[in-house]
Amino acid sequence: MTIDFQHIDSIPKLVKDFLKKNLDGFQGKVFDLENVKNQIAEKQNSFSDDKRELLYNTVLSQNQEQQMSPKQLDYLFSLKNRNTFTITTGHQLNLFTGPVFFVYKILQTIKTAEFLKSNFPEFNFVPVFWMATEDHDFDEINHFKTREHYYEIKGNAGGDVGSIKIDEAFFIQQFEKEFRDNLYGTELILWIKNAYQKGKTHTQAIRYLVNQLFSDYGLLTIDGNGKELKNQVRDIFRKELLSNQLFETTRIQRQFLEDNYGKVQVNPREINLFYLTETRNRIEKTNDDYFILDTDLKFSQEEILAELESHPEKFSPNAVLRPAYQETILPNLAYVGGNAEIMYWIELKDYFESIDLPFPLLIPRNSMLFLEEKTIGKIEKAGLNIEDFFGNFAEVINQKILDNNEIKSLLQQKKQDLIDSFSEIKTKAEQTDKTFINLVKAEETRQLKSFKRMQKRLLKAEKIKQSEKLDQLQRLFVKVHPGGTWQERVFNFSVFYADSGKQWIADSYQLMDVQKSELIISHI
Repeated sequence: MTIDFQHIDSIPKLVKDFLKKNLDGFQGKVFDLENVKNQIAEKQNSFSDDKRELLYNTVLSQNQEQQMSPKQLDYLFSLKNRNTFTITTGHQLNLFTGPVFFVYKILQTIKTAEFLKSNFPEFNFVPVFWMATEDHDFDEINHFKTREHYYEIKGNAGGDVGSIKIDEAFFIQQFEKEFRDNLYGTELILWIKNAYQKGKTHTQAIRYLVNQLFSDYGLLTIDGNGKELKNQVRDIFRKELLSNQLFETTRIQRQFLEDNYGKVQVNPREINLFYLTETRNRIEKTNDDYFILDTDLKFSQEEILAELESHPEKFSPNAVLRPAYQETILPNLAYVGGNAEIMYWIELKDYFESIDLPFPLLIPRNSMLFLEEKTIGKIEKAGLNIEDFFGNFAEVINQKILDNNEIKSLLQQKKQDLIDSFSEIKTKAEQTDKTFINLVKAEETRQLKSFKRMQKRLLKAEKIKQSEKLDQLQRLFVKVHPGGTWQERVFNFSVFYADSGKQWIADSYQLMDVQKSELIISHI
């Protein structure tokens, strides 16, 4: 079964409005075939053959260590063709891929490319995974969780995480104990041992794992942390250093989002660049000098522009500047991302126009939930629907606790009788002076508050009396939302892969409908 995003309370209103084409200026950036057709024309006219050749050489070079599948090679060679476009998603280099939505967003990217090929057979569509190798927040990526354990790895934080080398992998021993008896546990153990060999980098580890999972589907990986690729965005970086272009051009849109949606997902800085040495540090301008924060490095304007000219690879875009870098070096039509990603991309459309760069279609990724048959049975036995777990579940519990309660019905009846009685009194009272009608209204309010207090006390008493039922409902909630949040944000893919292997990947792929934005619920 599925639940449309429009019917899920926790999906941000901005994302819902975007999908409904209620967001001014973005109707043409929602995923549909007409918008894809327009995007193809726009991107084809802006992406040169030289860029294609460089992209081909870069991806080929970066994947030398991998055994590429025939489909990957077909996709790779097609990048030289001006009728080829990419569909892209990206993610951090989480330990052993991190939360399972890592898999879902890549599968949706792959299936979107396949869907477009079936609708536009004269063009090629290549699924691409952008590796966030330059991210420096090691604490965000150094762990993953299964049903049984929390796994973590140590490393020298501060620099770009992609370059951090594996120094110890004690977590593998515990992982082996957890999964050695599962049907596909041996395969998982082999993968984790190969990926996290001492001396390998996190970039190498994730590229290997992504290849094991998705090579048969043709997915290509790209690491943007390289001189040849960054040469193409020197002008963008130069404008960022000299004129705070991203900060200035997003000002109106940020104010609109603040006024209409109460928040801005990511606030750009005046300079949205880092400088890479052994660490990755923000660039900040004070007067006429550029400082590399938390270091002793300082550049004059002339010096930092010369450094950019000679060593563009030392400059690293932050989260809000990365989209422009990505769209410059890829013949990309659409980006598949989580809600938070989509919301910060929405900030950037005016900036893209200012640098004459086509803004891509945005695709909020689908979500998935896998439940055991017995859990689904318990939900049905409790008289609940799966939708109940994605709304106000506290209110659902309250309703279930007071189902068929005679006192509740009596209170509701007497409360309505009270409202009716006071309505009659107020009608007559209006014929007297103002002080009397005010007295009647005040008395009605006081007595209705008493009913509200009685209803609260009744609920509290029933929760104590029906503690077993309350515990059962709360346990069901945890089954659906481990740790109090969506399953896909907690468990690693190994939880599901261990018993079904690549069939689980194939099943997940089949369940997705790339023309819809929804939560997909299935059994395991």
